[in-house]
Amino acid sequence: MSNSKAPTNSANNPVPKPWGGRFSEATDTFVERFTASVSFDQRMALEDIQGSLAHAQMLSEVGVLSDGEYRKIAAGLGDIAEEIKAGTFPWSVQLEDVHMNIEARLTERIGPTGKKLHTGRSRNDQVATDIRLWLRSRIDRIAAELTRLQSGLVALAEREADTIMPGFTHLQSAQPVTFGHHLLAWNAMLSRDFERLMDCRKRLNRSPLGAAALAGTSYPIDRARTAELLGFDAPSENSLDSVSDRDFAIEFCAFAALLLTHLSRASEELVLWTSSQFDFIDLPDRFCTGSSIMPQKKNPDVPELVRGKTGRVNGHLVALLTLMKSQPLAYNKDNQEDKEPLFDSADTALDCLRAFADMVPALEAKRDNMLEAAARGFSTATDLADYLVRKGVAFRDAHEIVGQSVSFAIEQGKDLAELSLHQLQQCCAEIDEDVFAVLTLEGSVTARAHIGGTAPMQVRAACARARDAIALRAEAPSGTDLQTQCQ
Repeated sequence: MSNSKAPTNSANNPVPKPWGGRFSEATDTFVERFTASVSFDQRMALEDIQGSLAHAQMLSEVGVLSDGEYRKIAAGLGDIAEEIKAGTFPWSVQLEDVHMNIEARLTERIGPTGKKLHTGRSRNDQVATDIRLWLRSRIDRIAAELTRLQSGLVALAEREADTIMPGFTHLQSAQPVTFGHHLLAWNAMLSRDFERLMDCRKRLNRSPLGAAALAGTSYPIDRARTAELLGFDAPSENSLDSVSDRDFAIEFCAFAALLLTHLSRASEELVLWTSSQFDFIDLPDRFCTGSSIMPQKKNPDVPELVRGKTGRVNGHLVALLTLMKSQPLAYNKDNQEDKEPLFDSADTALDCLRAFADMVPALEAKRDNMLEAAARGFSTATDLADYLVRKGVAFRDAHEIVGQSVSFAIEQGKDLAELSLHQLQQCCAEIDEDVFAVLTLEGSVTARAHIGGTAPMQVRAACARARDAIALRAEAPSGTDLQTQCQ
């Protein structure tokens, strides 16, 4: 039985809703704005068209749409894509979201045939598809920037394979290392981040299209075909899960949080190293700013800002975890809140990677300052203990002897290498003239000549392995014809 009462609203020109047949009054103006997502989900407009093109092609292939209807829909969507790229598309909050805006515009352009596009699908599987398409393309861009950063990092590490600097624990001088070795530690973190990113991409690359609202559809659709057209590996298995879970978005945000955590640790070291107290490196002026009141200042704003943005990305991860924790199956309106944290996490990760990929290769090491700092703080003490062990002294006894030697050197105002042989022998009679080769910084780093060690020869070998690993990475998956149309 139809209801003859026309929906009313305080708005002057209420826009009819595609779902409005069951309602006797129009949506409240505030509620309309409060529940709308078009202000942010229009970022997925081209992905939405991409999914619609695939859906329409599949519907024509299975006979739900005629060839003529499909061609008309495809042409209309192509025209709309051009409007969106040109910035002339008439977005409307009253049409709620990106999907209804595009569908309404399609019907406006091509007439009643546009209303057939939504056959066999729901906004629930539509948005789940759009998000995956959008995130997949961002993952590929992030992977490219991450690879660019690692390539620059490895090149810098190889250049600084012989540069000696202090290694720290508890931010106290511990043992000498090479700057190249330190940079390769950053690269190791980023390599694991890249693996996590690729794992995330693999799991999100399943097509939810065809799951419809929650139970599938009675139309004779071919989900494998739409998955193929959209470049997905396969259709998703369960319709309830397909439309309701956002674990792929959470997984991406977890990747982004770890990536930013690693970049933040590197940023902290860059900030320390550019300070006058360390003075280990110089950042080019284009990555720094000055002070409005102190003319001598050169502030490392880029790494500081990357460090700061880490908290924001961590917050997005917590927000998405909290969003999903109590949702019953299947789709709920809560899931509208998934996009802004996801979009911002992807944007922030990409921007921070770009900043680092541009900045890192331009770092200039102040090698003399690094070497001088490595000579302070008794950083070869462990080498002396190892020397005594090779002379037959038990390690715990050697540890005690070297501790006493350091105390004596502090009293004398000297480093261990500056003590005379006679002074060293007062601490342990087994010490001989050959000890001074052990107490040099060069001897210390060269002695760590095993895989993963800081010896320059090992750093160069590690750089070669890292370059080979980067070269073996497959190129970003090529887009389908539909993707090409919509980009």
